[in-house]
Amino acid sequence: MKRTLLSAAILLCTILTAAGQPVEAGLARFHVGDDPAWRAPQFDDSAWQVLSLDKTWDDQGIKNAYNYAWYRIRVVIPASLKKGVSDKVLLDLGPIDDTDETWLNGHFVGKTGTNPEDPEGYDSQWSVPRRYIVDAKWIRWDAENVIAVRVYNSGNPGGFFERPVRIGKPELSDFLTLSLKGTKDACQLELRSSIKTAGTLEVSVSEPAEGDIAGILQEQEPVVKKVRLSPGKETRFSWPVKEQGRVKVTYRDNRIDGELTASYAAPYILTPPAPATPRYNGPLVFGVRPGSPVIFRLAFSGDKPMRYAVEGLPEGVKLDPVQGVLSGSVAEKGDYPLVLVATNDKGTTRAAFTLKVGDKIALTPPMGWNSWNCWGLSVSQEKVMASAAALINRGLADYGYAYINVDDAWEAEERAADGSIVCNEKFPDMKGLGDWLHGNGLKLGIYSSPGDRTCGGYLGTLDHEQQDAETWNSWGVDYLKYDWCGYSKVFNAQADRSTASYVRPYLKMQEYLRQQPRDIFYSLCQYGMAEVWTWGHAVDANSWRTTGDITDTWKSLYNIGFTRQTNLYPYAGPGHWNDPDMLVVGKVGWSDQLRDSRLTPDEQYTHITLWSLLAANMLIGCDIAQIDDFTFNLLCNNEVNAVNQDILGRQAHRDVDEDGLQVWSRPLADGGTAVGIFNLNGHDMPVALAEALAKAGIPARDTVRDLWRQQDIPVNAVYNIPSHGVRFIKVK
Repeated sequence: MKRTLLSAAILLCTILTAAGQPVEAGLARFHVGDDPAWRAPQFDDSAWQVLSLDKTWDDQGIKNAYNYAWYRIRVVIPASLKKGVSDKVLLDLGPIDDTDETWLNGHFVGKTGTNPEDPEGYDSQWSVPRRYIVDAKWIRWDAENVIAVRVYNSGNPGGFFERPVRIGKPELSDFLTLSLKGTKDACQLELRSSIKTAGTLEVSVSEPAEGDIAGILQEQEPVVKKVRLSPGKETRFSWPVKEQGRVKVTYRDNRIDGELTASYAAPYILTPPAPATPRYNGPLVFGVRPGSPVIFRLAFSGDKPMRYAVEGLPEGVKLDPVQGVLSGSVAEKGDYPLVLVATNDKGTTRAAFTLKVGDKIALTPPMGWNSWNCWGLSVSQEKVMASAAALINRGLADYGYAYINVDDAWEAEERAADGSIVCNEKFPDMKGLGDWLHGNGLKLGIYSSPGDRTCGGYLGTLDHEQQDAETWNSWGVDYLKYDWCGYSKVFNAQADRSTASYVRPYLKMQEYLRQQPRDIFYSLCQYGMAEVWTWGHAVDANSWRTTGDITDTWKSLYNIGFTRQTNLYPYAGPGHWNDPDMLVVGKVGWSDQLRDSRLTPDEQYTHITLWSLLAANMLIGCDIAQIDDFTFNLLCNNEVNAVNQDILGRQAHRDVDEDGLQVWSRPLADGGTAVGIFNLNGHDMPVALAEALAKAGIPARDTVRDLWRQQDIPVNAVYNIPSHGVRFIKVK
C-alpha cells in the first residue's frame, strides 16, 4: 500500500509537468546498510523508510556516519522526453554528501567520488552536482522507473540535501565544454564535444586604456567564427589580451537550443615592487605568555643578504643576527618596547615594535599557511616542507606569514601501546619538522577533533585530550585546529542541546592546552554552531570558524564573506578573532590534483580585501612551492596586510548595501579608516568615490590612499569597479 501511494505521488508530479519539460521526484525509499541486490529494479523496497530529497538524512532523524545507505527513487518518465539529443536523457540528482554510485533500472549510469575501499582511497565530492546522461533505451517510457543510489557518508550529515531529483532533456553543456585559459598577454579557448555538431563562436575583447587609473574598459568589435565539432576532438583558438583585459566567448549550436559562455580575465598586478632597501612588513606587536618560548621572525623585505639587530631586548631573549629570528623566553609580565633594525648594502631601516608578555596571545590575526585547501588528505611531510621552504625562499615570510599548519591525514591508524597519538608513514618526523620551523622563526600547526575520528576518518582526540596535548607540546606545536566533525556522534547520542553542550569538548581541551609550557594558538573549527562567537572567548579560543568550508567559487565567497560576517564585528578583537575560513587563491585542489583558483582576478582582490577588513585569519591555502607572481603580489602587499594586522583589532562594519554595491569600513590605530567598496553585481559599475564615502558616513579629504596601488588618488572622481571587484582605500 505504501509503495502504491509513493508511486501515485510521483505520478501526480509527472502529470502536472508540461510535455517535454523535466519531471521531478522529491521522495525516495531509504535504507541504511549496503547490499548490491538493492540496485535491481524488481527489489521489493516497500518496507523501507520514505525520506525527502531536499534534506540530509540527519535532518530526518537518521544517524549514519562512516557508513553506506541506499536511496531508491521511483518515477514515471513521460515519452515526451524521448525526442532528446541522440536519444539521451539527463538524470540531475544535485549534490550528495559524500559519494554516490547510481543505477537506472539496473543499469550503471555513473559515480562521483571514491569510497574508502576503492584503490584510489576515499575522496568526498559532497558539493559536486550529479548530472548523468543515460541512454534512452534503458528507460521505461510512460511507466515507472527505478533510480537506485548507493551513498557513502563520512561524518554527519549525509545523503541528498538540496532539492528533488530532475529527469529531463540534456542541455548543451552536457555535451560540450567551453573553457578559457591564459596568461597576462594571451588567452586560449578550448571547445570539446561528445557529439558531432556545428555552430558559431562570438568573441568579445575588452581592455583598459593605457595608464587609466579609473579602470574604464574599452570593448572591441565582436568577432564571429563558424566551427564544426567532432566527438572527442578539441577545437582551439587563441587571442592576444593585455593585462587586466577580458575575453568573453559565446557558442551557439545549430542543433541544440541554448548557448554556452565562458569568460577570462587576465591576471593583473596592482602591488608595486618592494624597494631594495629593507622595509618592515610585519605586525607591530607580538604577545607571549610568561615563560613560554618566544618564536618570532623579523619580517623585512629588501635585497638579501641582510643583517639584523634589535634594540631593547629583555633578559632571556636573543636574536640570530643572520636569520633575523628572536628566541628564548621572558619571565616577567610587561610591555617591552623594541626597535627592529635591518641592514643591507642599500641601507638601514628601523621599526618600532612591542613585545607584550602577559596572559593574551594572538594580538593580531595569525598569518601563515594550511595544507587543506591544496593537498587535502594527500598531505605529506615532504609537501609541507616544500611550502615551508618556499615561504622563506620566495619571500612570504618577509611579510609576516609564519604559521605552517598540517591539517587532517597526518595521524596513524592506531595509537601507540601507551595510548599516545603517533604519525603515519607520510610524516616520519613531526618533531624534526617543528624544530626546523622554529629554527627559521616559523611555527608548527596541527589538526585534530574532539571526537574519536576526524573529518577524513583519522584518529581523533576523544578521551585522550591531556595525552595528546602533551604529545603536541613535545613536538613543538604552536597552533591547534580543533574540528568538531567526529564529535557529532557523541553530540547526537545525548539529549542535551544547550549551548553548554557545544562548549564542553572545547573547554576540556583548553584546560590541557593551558597546562603546556608553550603558547598554542587555539582555533575552534565548528562552523559557527550555537553562535560560537558569543562564547569562544570563554574557552580561551584565539579564533573560531563562523561558517562551513570555503571553496574557490564566487557563490561560496559571497555567502561566507558578505552574508555570514555582517553582524559579527562586535566579537573580534586582540586575542580572539572571527574566522571565515582559509584563503582560496593560487593553486588549490583539496587533493594531489592541483589547479588554479576558479576565482577571477577581480574576485581574488575582493577575497583578500574583505579578509583584511574582517581582521580574519590569513592562512594561505595554495601550494606555495608553485606560487606565481600574481598570487605572490596579492598576498604580499604591505599596506593591505597592515590593515589586517592593525593593532586596534577592530573588525569592519558594513555601512552601505545598495544596488549591489557594498561599503565596509574599519577604524585603524593611527586614526585612519580602511574602506572597501565592493561591486557584487554581474557587471561593471562606475562609482563616484566621494558619494560612496558620504553614504557610509566617512568624511574624506581631497585625496585618499589606494591601498592596492599604494598611491594617493583624488576623491572627487568616478572610478570603474569591475564585476565582483573592489576599490580598497584608506581615508587619513
